[in-house]
Amino acid sequence: MSTETRQRRVTTARLAEMKARGEKIAMLTAYDYSTARILDDAGIDVLLVGDSASNVVHGHETTLPITLDQMIDHASAVVRAARAALVIVDMPFGSYQGDSRLALESAVRIMKESGAHAVKMEGGEVVIESIRRVLSAGIPVMGHLGLTPQSIYRFGTYVVRAKDADEAEHLARDAALLQQAGCFGIVLEKIPAALGARLSRELTIPMIGIGAGAGVDGQVLVTHDMLGITTDFSPRFLRRYAELATLIADACRRYTKDVKEQSFPSREESY
Repeated sequence: MSTETRQRRVTTARLAEMKARGEKIAMLTAYDYSTARILDDAGIDVLLVGDSASNVVHGHETTLPITLDQMIDHASAVVRAARAALVIVDMPFGSYQGDSRLALESAVRIMKESGAHAVKMEGGEVVIESIRRVLSAGIPVMGHLGLTPQSIYRFGTYVVRAKDADEAEHLARDAALLQQAGCFGIVLEKIPAALGARLSRELTIPMIGIGAGAGVDGQVLVTHDMLGITTDFSPRFLRRYAELATLIADACRRYTKDVKEQSFPSREESY
């Protein structure tokens, strides 16, 4: 995307335009100001304030423990950094399931207190009333189907979803339902590539894949995984573009050595 184009804010309408002209959408997670500023300056189209912060920032085993207040704090920092990227915020576990009024209250808090541009909710038909209620308030909603991490205890495993025909058709129906309800896009996580490509062809809204093959309309990864900050997570769909854990550890070792040997700060680095 050109510098001139990037001067315009990415919106949900622009994502639809990108799909229509065959331009792939680049999406990464962000949880803090400094990282979000780098990603935005690099031309990332969409910054997802993911509930994956529960894992990579707060150290929890799953995404379930992170709270609405924590998500709003992360989102507020990302919004302050994003000059052009669209900022989407995951609604955390317990903030929308089974109660459409609670869903609306949670989404309104996210939008008002963080300044974000949209929210994301996991699930299809089972949460459709919550999605419709949030949409009725004018809040853009992105769906999330396939492997839905907030339901990991129900699945019991992180294996690929929708490999059999029945589950694939159920997922396709859910995707159509989300589009009909008014969602502006859907994240498809860890599903067969053929199904991802099919849904991208059949539906008019963008399909963003994470482990859904190359035939979808865009890709999303967790930034900490993509940059090699986390090292104990290596699913097939993950491509590491850097090995920052090694670089950071080496820099810290050299800093510690210089401090202990009294070579830092030098005379030139002192006032």
